[in-house]
Amino acid sequence: QVQLVESGGGLVQAGGSLRLSCAASGRTFSSYYMAWFRQAPGKEREFVAAISKNGGSKYYADSVKGRFTISRDNAKNTVYLQMNSLKPEDTAVYYCAADRTIVVVSAVGKYEYWGQGTQVTVSS
Repeated sequence: QVQLVESGGGLVQAGGSLRLSCAASGRTFSSYYMAWFRQAPGKEREFVAAISKNGGSKYYADSVKGRFTISRDNAKNTVYLQMNSLKPEDTAVYYCAADRTIVVVSAVGKYEYWGQGTQVTVSS
């Protein structure tokens, strides 16, 4: 079992940057695919980015490609989401997710473990 704790959210102006972190408990962090999802008010949770167990493969939603970068540090049991050129439509609660076996990285229902979320608000 793994516990996930996100941090790094906040209020930022459009065009600004934020870096989210997700710290995982346990000693098997490198056995998990990791991902970021987000949920805006009144909308369904949506895929943002995912990274393979060793960090060699990364996946992004079209809406964030070229602006967001996912990375992981298995020695620190942490996954990051660097968000640049933020837009008001990026405003949402951002969630970290983990699972040992993923076939479709963007499938929200396939991830077993979730963090509590961190709020990101982008003002125009």
